[in-house]
Amino acid sequence: MPNRTLNLQGLLKLFLQSHCPLCQRPTPQEFCQDCHRQLQRCKLTNHHYFQQELPVFAWGDYRGTLKSAIAALKYNNQHQIAKPLGQWLAQAWLTSQLDKKLVVVPVPLHADKLKKRGYNQAELLAESFCDFTGFALRSQGLKRIKATEAQFSLSASEREQNLATAFSLGTEFQRQRPKYRVLLLDDIYTTGATVRSAVQTLQKQGISVYGVVAIATPSRNILNDKSENKVM
Repeated sequence: MPNRTLNLQGLLKLFLQSHCPLCQRPTPQEFCQDCHRQLQRCKLTNHHYFQQELPVFAWGDYRGTLKSAIAALKYNNQHQIAKPLGQWLAQAWLTSQLDKKLVVVPVPLHADKLKKRGYNQAELLAESFCDFTGFALRSQGLKRIKATEAQFSLSASEREQNLATAFSLGTEFQRQRPKYRVLLLDDIYTTGATVRSAVQTLQKQGISVYGVVAIATPSRNILNDKSENKVM
């Protein structure tokens, strides 16, 4: 009888386990141990840098398993991935002892893309990030009013043109301007064209922007940064 009970418990445990969204192996956690270990290897040692005078804070290098995780979050409906990634980003932020009175605004999707995808991955990440940091979340602080082309196929100048006048103030900031500076949050920070367009929209309305926080950035951004002695 004891053996039967143990076998039943083992079967129930296996049955109740979810599957890793990256490799589909059974796991009681968000990721299996192997994928978790590979994701942690993507973590940057220096999280903050400057790009064109914009303070940027990123958790990991946009490559390998982290790149696959973000793709699964965005395109494979694996929205549960946002929770651990957002927490890791928040832990790194708090460990760095950066400003603790900020308003977080996720970079919005255009309504058409939001309807097609069903969710904004940046908003899911921001929810997890704010749950851990205690920052105020303003998901409707910005609105994307221009349906832009996919950025990855465009040159730097084309990206800037593509995103010109892409944003406007959202309903939350139209009703009441934020009390604290804004921290923009996006999944990936590459050239910064998207974020700069959002920053310009906020600044034109007299809203101060602290910087941007992202799950991942290409390591070349860190290596090319010439402002290593600056802090956010």
